[in-house]
Amino acid sequence: MPGRAEDKEEVMDKELLVITAATGNIGRKVVEILLGRGRKVRAVARNEKNLEPLAKMGAEIFPGDVEDPAAVRKAFSGAQAVFTLIPPKYSSENFRAYQNKVAENYAQAIESSQIGHVVNLSSVGAHLADKNGPIGGLHDAEKRISRIAGINVVHLRPAFFMENHFFTLGLIKEKGINGSALKGDMPIPQIATKDIAQAAAELLARLDFKGVSARELLGTRDVSMAEATRHLGKAIGKPELPFVQFSHEDTRKALEGMGVSADVSRLFVEMYEGFNSGVVRPAEARSAGNTTPTRIEDFAAEFAQVYNAN
Repeated sequence: MPGRAEDKEEVMDKELLVITAATGNIGRKVVEILLGRGRKVRAVARNEKNLEPLAKMGAEIFPGDVEDPAAVRKAFSGAQAVFTLIPPKYSSENFRAYQNKVAENYAQAIESSQIGHVVNLSSVGAHLADKNGPIGGLHDAEKRISRIAGINVVHLRPAFFMENHFFTLGLIKEKGINGSALKGDMPIPQIATKDIAQAAAELLARLDFKGVSARELLGTRDVSMAEATRHLGKAIGKPELPFVQFSHEDTRKALEGMGVSADVSRLFVEMYEGFNSGVVRPAEARSAGNTTPTRIEDFAAEFAQVYNAN
């Protein structure tokens, strides 16, 4: 096994790909796909124990905090390309400041390491600077990375994650309903995180992109929360499972009850309102290039596995 990056001498490796947030849903899949293609990968995450399975698969691991600029510089040292993702920190009392700090650490490390290619995970709606909740911080991150002289970067802007439905598992089990602050009858693009990872891995494997660009990823089709709930309910044996739209105040209270800070709760409510009002929306029309394969019906089967396991 390649071992820890911290234990190695810093030398330039023109084939090394660095993946941040490598133990999360998206980062982990990116690492797995690239390793499966025989690529050399350095997996970066805070928790070393969570990185160990990736080390066993052949990744070089780097346990480090992305809020520590020195750790990020060392993690990026010698790399050909990086995948940047700002990990969630929902306890943050100033979430946008946290996002900007991590983005600045990434940008400085990219500059100091003279990395030529970056795949940056952003979001649908990141073309907007405000009225989009936590997506505003991703807008800032896009701008900061794009200012790096000579950089080749693709900002991936995926739609609403299907995996967000996992947050309501407890609600479904305890109350027999599904719900959020989103309108139930409003179709929005929904995407499986594995499709995001596949797109990121393809870009990192080829590194054939030039200049600064953004690419939206919009799932197979637009799906309302009510329709998604029907598919999820059918998969778990509750075909009549209803979807309930919650008020902003109830949403804030529920989020804070889950340990989310007041600032992050406020931002999430702002994001939901942005979706509901049409402010947060794709900036481009659906096309073959931004449509991804996993359907909500396919995800419902995965949802049922998790539901039945808990």
